[in-house]
Amino acid sequence: MNIALIAHDSKKELMVQFCIAYCGVLSRHNLCATGTTGKLVAEATGLNIQRYLSGSQGGDQQIGARISCNEIDVLFFFRDPLNAKAHEPNEMTLLRLSDVHNIPVATNIATGEALIHALERGDLDWRDIVRT
Repeated sequence: MNIALIAHDSKKELMVQFCIAYCGVLSRHNLCATGTTGKLVAEATGLNIQRYLSGSQGGDQQIGARISCNEIDVLFFFRDPLNAKAHEPNEMTLLRLSDVHNIPVATNIATGEALIHALERGDLDWRDIVRT
């Protein structure tokens, strides 16, 4: 499966810790991420991650383009719900694209763990069937 990782600045450490904890699961999949998130996760885990631009420079739009082309299966987007972001409209577009293309999205640690366990069990393999 193709998995995208994005985290707001205040959630980057949480994403790193999440990826350390579930490195075994994530290592069996193709990973991509926005710039800084990908760098931090790769350094902490040794996972191979295709990195795009930072979110504020358009990295979230690059991932959105991959979602539009059915090249992303799961999105882990740990968001800070309390602080508004200048590029928040781009983030809403990313979430809308995920809805349009039926992409499972985790926006916090609780949904992240639910999705990672589903990946581990193979519960998301239906995405491969839908694509063919």
